[in-house]
Amino acid sequence: MTLLLDPPHPTVLEQLGVLTTAQAESLYSRSTVRRNIAGSRWSRPVRGVVVVHNGPLTPDQRDWVALLSCPRGSALAGQTALRWDGFDGFDEPQPHVVLREGNRRPLNTDVVPHFSTMLEERDVHPLLRPRRTRVARSLVDFAAWQDNRRRARAIVLSGVQQRLTNTHNLRDALSRRGPCRHRALIVQSILDAAGGIQSLPERDFDLIRIDRGLPPPTRQAVARRNDGKYYLDVEWLEYDTACEIHGIPHLRVPQWDADLLRANEITIVGPRLIMFSSYAVRHEQTIVGDQLERMLGRGGWSR
Repeated sequence: MTLLLDPPHPTVLEQLGVLTTAQAESLYSRSTVRRNIAGSRWSRPVRGVVVVHNGPLTPDQRDWVALLSCPRGSALAGQTALRWDGFDGFDEPQPHVVLREGNRRPLNTDVVPHFSTMLEERDVHPLLRPRRTRVARSLVDFAAWQDNRRRARAIVLSGVQQRLTNTHNLRDALSRRGPCRHRALIVQSILDAAGGIQSLPERDFDLIRIDRGLPPPTRQAVARRNDGKYYLDVEWLEYDTACEIHGIPHLRVPQWDADLLRANEITIVGPRLIMFSSYAVRHEQTIVGDQLERMLGRGGWSR
């Protein structure tokens, strides 16, 4: 890679060597830009954007190219924006950029464009560079763009568990998002991330039990775990079976490890234990009902 600017201008440093053609001509003159591109010392990955070296683009430079190839006022969005804020665990093959409603689609085919009327300071950070949507908005958008519902839920939960935002900001971002895909699921995921009693689907669990003709539990109560989160603890003493429903998956290894040991102790000294996530109780009721029925059957229950 050849970098010819010494010392480079602060704008060049900030934008990692990626400039709009107008920026480059303002800083170095039109003739200098044309000469370096013609001599293959600089590259032009897309019309209107210049890179002041001739080597391959880094992921960060690719994001800058994507953003600068879009109309003024656009912002990196979804996972692309989240990566700059330290979000981990999810990858996308192309940069995502949100444009103002009414803008033309960018000529850059490497960009996945989205359009929005909500690109003000509450949704786009006014100071961070490259320009990008705030974390809560990025998470809501990223979840809404998913085809897979489990992946959409995991995105929301991971953003909170990685401590990049909180449920208050997520609720605020969603309230201004307008109609979007998976909206109800995103609301449920925010409740699960909060970990309160309201995140536990007691009614859904009862409907599964009644629909399957399963016996009423000896005990069904909401309990608090050591980390302050709630779960639904259900027990059938007569059939030596217990069930726990957790509002949030254990992506934090220490808590997950402790819960595994706790579950082992329950199974060793007490009833057989079966566990479900709140997502499964809400959205995979056939599987939950089948597993409950078979577990109770092992304990001696029959129709």
